[in-house]
Amino acid sequence: MTLNPGDPAPDFTLQDTAGNTVTLSELRGKRVVLYFYPKDDTPGCTKEACGFRDNYATYQDKDMLVYGISKDDAKSHAKFTDKYQLPFPLLCDTDTTVAKAYESYGLKKFMGKEFEGTFRHTFVIDPEGKIEKIYTKVKAEQHATDILADLGLA
Repeated sequence: MTLNPGDPAPDFTLQDTAGNTVTLSELRGKRVVLYFYPKDDTPGCTKEACGFRDNYATYQDKDMLVYGISKDDAKSHAKFTDKYQLPFPLLCDTDTTVAKAYESYGLKKFMGKEFEGTFRHTFVIDPEGKIEKIYTKVKAEQHATDILADLGLA
């Protein structure tokens, strides 16, 4: 199965850094940005997270929610959030169930080695719970501004 714009976004329930439960279907009525990333506090992931941090006021002004999702646990997320003052929740997908549902986990290659890992993918979910946009080729540093520009919100 391949996810496409217009498809219903796979529902999920995950814990955030503070132990709060986030269920996608309960966020209906808002536009939601879900960005999947490989690992807390690594160079590309930090650039991407800080891009969302630096543009967060604009996302809030446009009534959009932002969630970062990785397989890191709450302790790792808390350190990452505190270190870079991230104003949005990071969700713990420790068993990669949600990443797999969003086709954002699988075989990767890096420096001649193959391994299972999280792909840097982003999904914009519309207020009705349908996938509005899918990003599979992400430039970490400018991604947050690219999304706003693509949606005509920059």
